[in-house]
Amino acid sequence: MKFTIILPARLSSSRLPEKALADIAGKPMIVRAAEQAAQSHAQKIIVATDHPRIQAACTAHQIATVMTSEQHTSGTTRLAEAAQLLDLADDEIVVNVQGDEPLIPPELIERVAQKLANNNAPMATAAHYIHDFNEFINPNCVKVVLNQAGNALYFSRAPIAYPRDLMLAGKAELPHHAPLRHIGIYAYRVDFLKKYANLSASPLEICESLEQLRVLWHGYEIAVEVLDSAPPAGVDTVEDLVRVRTYFD
Repeated sequence: MKFTIILPARLSSSRLPEKALADIAGKPMIVRAAEQAAQSHAQKIIVATDHPRIQAACTAHQIATVMTSEQHTSGTTRLAEAAQLLDLADDEIVVNVQGDEPLIPPELIERVAQKLANNNAPMATAAHYIHDFNEFINPNCVKVVLNQAGNALYFSRAPIAYPRDLMLAGKAELPHHAPLRHIGIYAYRVDFLKKYANLSASPLEICESLEQLRVLWHGYEIAVEVLDSAPPAGVDTVEDLVRVRTYFD
């Protein structure tokens, strides 16, 4: 199986300024994320960025880059532009690895790429079983429900599927169907990435603030690779950055 990893990285970040360049044991975070991704069996690792400072940081560590527009509102549209600039073939598989995931397991990347390779869906992602009730009802925890084929039916910040009887009884218990938390990693075929760039935003996407709902709204399938447990979390806050730095010490 052949696949390319593209890491979208923009300089601005509302929660953690210039997050991509945050130092982790002597290297910028985007470099750490790219080096971690390179432990997979990807044929190419490329950072798609909007700023010369990120490009310079990557070049200094022998990481390939492509400069993309500053106007992108999502990592997916940045990937779509990058795929076109790189002249990737329509049938190639591209895995979107976030630039703030310096601890992402290489095997997770490969499992998502393999899920897409073995599936007729144009896109794949991942999820893991939820083992804590408070996580299940937390709106910051994005849930996903699957159909019989293992493809996504819906993503939501609400607890889905909703355990009516348990909730009516006031029980803080997880339902027996083993709910799933979505993991923000995606694999695409390049021809679908090109289509995605032209898809209009959907009302559900806007309501839930979940970009992947655009794909379902327009009738496309998303295959889901299910893990038993959660991978290490990415970096969104200063506290997250401290945690990751400790790992590299």
